[in-house]
Amino acid sequence: MRFIGLLSGGIDSPVAMHLMMKKGHEGYLLNMDARPMSEEAEFEKVKRTARQLRSIHGDRMKLFSAPHNVFLEAFQEKTNRKYTCLLCKRAMINLADILCTRWDAEMIVLGDSMGQVASQTLPNLGAVSKGIKHPIMRPLIGLDKVEIERIGREIGTYQISSKTTVGCTAAPKYPIVRADPDMLEKCAGEAMLDELMEHVSGNVIEVDLQG
Repeated sequence: MRFIGLLSGGIDSPVAMHLMMKKGHEGYLLNMDARPMSEEAEFEKVKRTARQLRSIHGDRMKLFSAPHNVFLEAFQEKTNRKYTCLLCKRAMINLADILCTRWDAEMIVLGDSMGQVASQTLPNLGAVSKGIKHPIMRPLIGLDKVEIERIGREIGTYQISSKTTVGCTAAPKYPIVRADPDMLEKCAGEAMLDELMEHVSGNVIEVDLQG
């Protein structure tokens, strides 16, 4: 089976992708590129991580990139800043859902581990997943950070992912941890998420991992 997996520069998502590809699934990994709201070094870290995963899983893995800054700018300018992280996650999952249909993938894979960040509390996991057509797999959901880091070290991604870079600068200081689903819908409408999705989905590109 083919999956669309959300790959960031963090520690968790490469481990989730590895576990799914280890099962024999084909991974189309999607990085939501936040530049210029993140460093160039962050994108380079994603590419290095993807190369390491490819060294293990070969041609069953491809890396794609989407212009996430389009979403982030709208979230900052047009709606409740406390919902930025949830809107961000919702945009990512919605795009992955669209790409599943476009690329004949059967599921979405996320690196969520219960409660580690604001978007991964139980209420928020439910809120951001509302209306998604394809199954969402979260292979790390019951693992703690120590277990995830151990696997990352074993496969060689931890050494890359743990390098410090300036992450997304759009994140609010106090993100909402228990989302009101109706408010999330309202914020998505204010940011014109559906309209932006059409633009972003048309500008997804494959990343050359040879260079």
